[in-house]
Amino acid sequence: MTSWRRVYQPGGTVFFTLVTEGRAPILTTSDGRRILRSVMSACRERWPFKIPATVLLPDHLHTIWTLPDGDSDYSTRWAWLKKEFTKAWLESGGTEQVISLSRRSNRRRGVLQRRFWEHTIRDERDFQRHLNYIHYNPVRHGYADCAVKWPWSSFHRYLRNGMYTRNGAARSCASPTSSIPLGNNAPTVRAGDSSPTFSQWFAI
Repeated sequence: MTSWRRVYQPGGTVFFTLVTEGRAPILTTSDGRRILRSVMSACRERWPFKIPATVLLPDHLHTIWTLPDGDSDYSTRWAWLKKEFTKAWLESGGTEQVISLSRRSNRRRGVLQRRFWEHTIRDERDFQRHLNYIHYNPVRHGYADCAVKWPWSSFHRYLRNGMYTRNGAARSCASPTSSIPLGNNAPTVRAGDSSPTFSQWFAI
């Protein structure tokens, strides 16, 4: 049996991936976006955290969270988010994927995959690498030919705040696999940083 062990760093900055059951394209629908925005807001009221970056694709999302000092419990947040999203999605008339009787007997539903993936950000370079991964994900999956053309991404907030340069964003369309240079307003990011700078950044 595979050993599954997560890393918990109090006050850490963590990259996550969440996938829909059966890769169903529900997250960028109008109901999917509305419900996710609502449950994310409610979750942050219960258990505060910052969202430095995120991207929403039809069948999965990537996001970076920074937890408060002394707090490492992202699993409780994700469990609650998934439960509330699933409940609201089904109540709105959303469909679910077929799952086995054994999974249903364990109170599973066919909306979101059971597991999420996480990676604790180690340093500023690691943060930059995951930031670019998030913002280029729509290009990687063929949903857009450059990052600026995908609407459901924190890329646009970075651009408005001067954290990405406009010239760099333009170059990303000409060469969508290149790294986007951060602008002069970009903060220095450290693993576990929970400074007020993050309050400027994207919140879904």
